[in-house]
Amino acid sequence: MIAEITHQGRTWRIALDKPIDLSIPLDAASPGPRAWHVGPARFTPVRDGERSYAVQDGAPVNFRDVQFNPHGHGTHTESVGHIDLAVHPVGNLLKRYWFTAQLVSVLPEERRTADGPARVITLGQLRDAVGGRAPEAFVIRTWPNGPEKRTRVWTGTDPPFIEAGACAWLRSIGVKHLLLDLPSVDRERDEGRLAAHHAFWDHPRSTDLNRTITEMIYVPDTVHDGEYLLELQLPHFINDAAPSRPVLYAPVP
Repeated sequence: MIAEITHQGRTWRIALDKPIDLSIPLDAASPGPRAWHVGPARFTPVRDGERSYAVQDGAPVNFRDVQFNPHGHGTHTESVGHIDLAVHPVGNLLKRYWFTAQLVSVLPEERRTADGPARVITLGQLRDAVGGRAPEAFVIRTWPNGPEKRTRVWTGTDPPFIEAGACAWLRSIGVKHLLLDLPSVDRERDEGRLAAHHAFWDHPRSTDLNRTITEMIYVPDTVHDGEYLLELQLPHFINDAAPSRPVLYAPVP
């Protein structure tokens, strides 16, 4: 099924029946992905005394409580409320859900920092990757890109991160939505500075409700770098973050 979408003076032809789902399922039976010291997600039947609301236990329906942390369990999208005093619900944020997007792949550079050796996505790497027209959404796939990213427990592994100057530059060229396959744009242990978050949202100088950050996506190796349309799906959570389902659509002739 081919659809034509005109946006920013350009007409895109995309195959609606060929979505590229970047989200990782929230699966209580999987070890991950998870980060920030959270335990596994839990899906547990509601109990009423001795009765368990699960069909396998004789109930007429499955009726489960779900316990998870939006930041710690799988693919999620966050607003500036992540670092602001106010919540700024991410579920209220978007006025539309389709955006021009560019996918780039980078191998984080080995750097010596004041906090020790680190693997960093640099300004130079991102500047070299951006084409002539800045996209609304910028999607970063890091190498190596093994399928274990889909189940990885990131806690205590000091994952790669984006340098603050790179996030400031993405903001300066008009990127509204930043997506990456890591648990955070910032270093796991940075004494609470969260410099990349602050740079992308220009916080606290402004309270930017037009930009989002989506973390812990997964981009299969079969997906090529380049231009796409992004559909960013997320539930109406009144919280600074929510599980999300970013989906790419490649242009077709």
